[in-house]
Amino acid sequence: MSEESGNFDLENLITLKEAAKLSGLSHDHLRRLAGQGVLKAHKIGRDWVTTPQAVKEYLAQKKRPGPPKKD
Repeated sequence: MSEESGNFDLENLITLKEAAKLSGLSHDHLRRLAGQGVLKAHKIGRDWVTTPQAVKEYLAQKKRPGPPKKD
């Protein structure tokens, strides 16, 4: 799901470090998700960027990898 810059919200780009703070997920995990196309992101040089909206959309998914959260 990597987005081409023509379809990506360039005004709201955030780094994966910022996305990690926003989501509570690790930077490394978000980098893996971006590389796999699970998180909408775009690679600029060697760095991945995404948008707060893309992070929210990922977090809203019903099925996410990893162990289920304990209630």
